Amino acid sequence: MDSVFVEGEFYALIVCSMLAPLGIYAYLMRENSISRGRVLQFGCLMILLSGLDVFLFQRLRELARVSVSALDDKIFVSEVSAALYLLPAIFAGIGINIVSSVLINHLTEAETRFDRDQRSS
Repeated sequence: MDSVFVEGEFYALIVCSMLAPLGIYAYLMRENSISRGRVLQFGCLMILLSGLDVFLFQRLRELARVSVSALDDKIFVSEVSAALYLLPAIFAGIGINIVSSVLINHLTEAETRFDRDQRSS
């Protein structure tokens, strides 16, 4: 193997790290109204994409160790690789924020309905 930059895992990493999250953000920002369930799905998808990113980073690190390219080692085996893990951490944090926001809003509304039902009984 000459370089990890020609492997399918590298292209999957680009899609999962950049294109898919940016597409999700663009969709969420473009919509005027969106269901709670759809927002929850997008939040969960962000978390899943982050997990997939970490898996792909680890896979590419192993592939870079056996490749002959020095650039692979500089990016995926050196200290630079630690910085690359920030991207999935950020997206996972955003996904967790989205999910928790949906859950908090739902619980607040459920508590309000419960209080209203208790007063009317």
